[in-house]
Amino acid sequence: MVLGAHWGFLAFFTGVGGYYLTSLVLAAVLVGGFTGTNMLDVPEIGPVILVVFLPNLALGLGPALGSWLRGRGLRAEFGLLPDVRDLKVGLACGGFALLTGYVLNLLLIAVYGSGRAWEDPLSEVSEGLGGTTVWLLVTAAIVVLLAPLTEELLLRGALWKALRHHRVPAWVILLLTALVFALLHGESHRTVALLGQGVAIGAARLITGRTGASLVAHAANNLPPAVLLVAAS
Repeated sequence: MVLGAHWGFLAFFTGVGGYYLTSLVLAAVLVGGFTGTNMLDVPEIGPVILVVFLPNLALGLGPALGSWLRGRGLRAEFGLLPDVRDLKVGLACGGFALLTGYVLNLLLIAVYGSGRAWEDPLSEVSEGLGGTTVWLLVTAAIVVLLAPLTEELLLRGALWKALRHHRVPAWVILLLTALVFALLHGESHRTVALLGQGVAIGAARLITGRTGASLVAHAANNLPPAVLLVAAS
């Protein structure tokens, strides 16, 4: 039986709407504040980097509010706190997500050629932070912990439960949430790779029935790039 999912779509669209609204407001503020200046050349770029991650908080706000106001809370609704099985399945799926992304990116490079568009988006962040260890560590923590938490609450939490509530087949939910995952990143050149990674991460949710497992998978997928971000500084 599917529990408490009648509010899932509202929570999902609230999160997505909050994400894009926050992004638009920040873009207007940052562009206005740094007119004629490369934002990544600003000496105090660390705090600005934190502000840039604010839209990610909005992604998880809708599901969080929905579970608190209309459901039974985050842990009960989503199985958010990972158990031992979630850790095992999540780590396995996270490793497969990494491998999938790596292989698909190699294939895309072979087809379309290499170039700056294929660089890790975190590399520019590293350059902008100028090797400031504290801010690099904070950014890495956000990439490994905050981004997976908010994105999983939105996709493998609210959206997944809403689709289950309407008896959508599990494999369709897996593919649909992976597609939204890929599109949310707004990196058209990596859409195919992100789609593959989204399927691998979603597989953890499918196998265990808990968002905690996909949260572990997502964090495991993001960990190596975050480590490289710090190590390369």
